[in-house]
Amino acid sequence: MDQLIADLKGQIVVQLKLKNIKREDIGDDQPLFGGGLGLDSLDVLELIVLLKQKYNLRISNPEDGLKVFQSVRTMAEFITANRVQNM
Repeated sequence: MDQLIADLKGQIVVQLKLKNIKREDIGDDQPLFGGGLGLDSLDVLELIVLLKQKYNLRISNPEDGLKVFQSVRTMAEFITANRVQNM
């Protein structure tokens, strides 16, 4: 899971074009929205695209998105859980 978390951090920086943030600056459990990384609703759409393009995963229930996008760790947990189910 550590490698997946590291990969996600890099993908988030690239996908969201975060110019002043490096992957090392993002904490595993740091909130992605609000007072954490400070992402907004447009960034959610980009993260949804990232999950589809890189991992072929979709979030079918919008309420699940709130849980999935809490932090990089929760994204990694979602990817890991759904990869297993899809195999």
